Amino acid sequence: MTYKIAVLPGDGIGPEVIEQTVDVLKIISNKYDKEFIFKYALMGGCAIDKYGEPLPGETVDICKSCDAVLLGAVGGPKWDSLPGNKRPEAGLLGIRASLGLFANLRPAVIYNALKGASPLREDIVKHGIDIIVVRELTGGIYFGDRGRTVESGVNAAYDTEKYNVNEVERIARVAFDAALKRNRKVTSVDKANVLESSRLWRETVIKVSEEYPQVELNHMYVDNAAMQLIRRPQQFDVILTSNMFGDILSDESSMITGSIGMLPSASLGTGTLGLYEPIHGSAPDIAGQNKANPIATILSAAMLLRYSFGMENAARDIENAVVKVLDKGYRTGDIAADAGSSVGTVEMGSLIKKELKMA
Repeated sequence: MTYKIAVLPGDGIGPEVIEQTVDVLKIISNKYDKEFIFKYALMGGCAIDKYGEPLPGETVDICKSCDAVLLGAVGGPKWDSLPGNKRPEAGLLGIRASLGLFANLRPAVIYNALKGASPLREDIVKHGIDIIVVRELTGGIYFGDRGRTVESGVNAAYDTEKYNVNEVERIARVAFDAALKRNRKVTSVDKANVLESSRLWRETVIKVSEEYPQVELNHMYVDNAAMQLIRRPQQFDVILTSNMFGDILSDESSMITGSIGMLPSASLGTGTLGLYEPIHGSAPDIAGQNKANPIATILSAAMLLRYSFGMENAARDIENAVVKVLDKGYRTGDIAADAGSSVGTVEMGSLIKKELKMA
């Protein structure tokens, strides 16, 4: 069987972590007798430099012609002065909308070998952390009406948070379906005590929950959820929330596991085509220095195999290889106890590939 993968290396450390990840996928290709065809395209700052826009039409067409999309990272100070719709991050919003990817899955898992890297107290993390944030991706304030105006002679700006029932229903079902495969608990996070959009969100989630009597549903205001993630993260299984709240909470949950450089994500729609990327940024300050942690991108490839190609065993092979490397004490700089004990991007990738070949 042949699968086509669109590869968008992006900016900063993106090309470095993508290179290691493509090598990992090539090993999987040989091991499982599948043919992976990699089709490269530009998105983000590199696309702006060449085409004058963050998401060229050619890139969208390539992604739509493939079975999955693997993304590195986009952005950097070089393009910070551009208008909002011309910045690299606009490419992210655009590709999600173009591919109809409305659900973002961000797992936050603390590995036994990395419990010491968590900023939380030992007594909080000793029993482990295993959370998945299901974030609505194509609605809410990031896609709502926005603009600037003048009120009584004073400059003002506005951004609009808006959801409809259909948007909430479809993301809620993704969360409940995920919970069925986990510990059967969904925490829906909103701000229903203040926001009308959150009241609609809560009403709709309750309605959808009736289709899933096996799953426990509870609700939490976003400010309390942010606090509870620090206080007692083990109470969470699946966190269901809106675009902006999910953006914030998923970064928080990643940090309490030890490093934002460790965690992958999957953006999914109604079909099998998905976009897979690490949740870290482009880190231009360390780009080209062989310091980036490739694990989040490699684990994103595992999610690609699982959700788009249905290759569960291959996904587990990658995840197990990462665990074995960590258990042997190897660390990149972001998760090392001290700088002198760390390995670089290429060496970490090589160690994972070695374990994968031995599996």
